[in-house]
Amino acid sequence: MQLNWTDLAVADLDYVEEYISKENDPVVAIDVVLNAINSTELILPNHPLAGRLGRLKDTRELVIDGVPFIVIYRVEESLQQLQVLRVIHDSQQWPGVNG
Repeated sequence: MQLNWTDLAVADLDYVEEYISKENDPVVAIDVVLNAINSTELILPNHPLAGRLGRLKDTRELVIDGVPFIVIYRVEESLQQLQVLRVIHDSQQWPGVNG
């Protein structure tokens, strides 16, 4: 299945990098973001149901090992596509997928 990152998910990753860079070495921030991206891209295309059922309707959640982030995604079977909707910290208030 093809994996597509929404603009909101990309913005989430940018925010994560910026936030971590404020308190840590920027290399640490980049490593965290790359871990989230690489884990998602390695797991989901071959195992789209690997994540648990999502808290929001028609979504799934992939917990990223080693970092406190959750990738919220949707499986679009008819399009043979996975849409990464958001990337959030596991203690963050749960957003809607559209904002």
